[in-house]
Amino acid sequence: MRFPIVLHSDDGIRYGVTVPDIKGCYSTGDTMDEAIDSIQEAIDLHLEGMAEEGEDLPIASSVVAHKNNPDYANGVWALVDVDMNRYDGKSEKINITMPKNLIRRIDDYVKAHNLTRSGFLADTARQVVFAH
Repeated sequence: MRFPIVLHSDDGIRYGVTVPDIKGCYSTGDTMDEAIDSIQEAIDLHLEGMAEEGEDLPIASSVVAHKNNPDYANGVWALVDVDMNRYDGKSEKINITMPKNLIRRIDDYVKAHNLTRSGFLADTARQVVFAH
């Protein structure tokens, strides 16, 4: 998932950075690059804590969704890739029923792409759930 971040600087040297889609997630850096590196660590710690507490994880929106917010006026926008799989928790075995031909097609696909059925189904579900 790609989260928009916004960087601000009062002096053009040091930067504060905020993740609008993750309430309370912010960091700083002595340079723009350091600020971006530090926000990646802050995002990881924030999401890890939310997952441990059983809270719903945020869904990334677009930069456009936040661009007109006066809190972010004159900010520099960037996107940070976040692997949300890390926060899904422990795997759990489930029993599902699907049409036989669909299972065969899934199995053909995962074999051709060097995947597992469970991994494929989880990734596909994640894409649909986090897209909405």
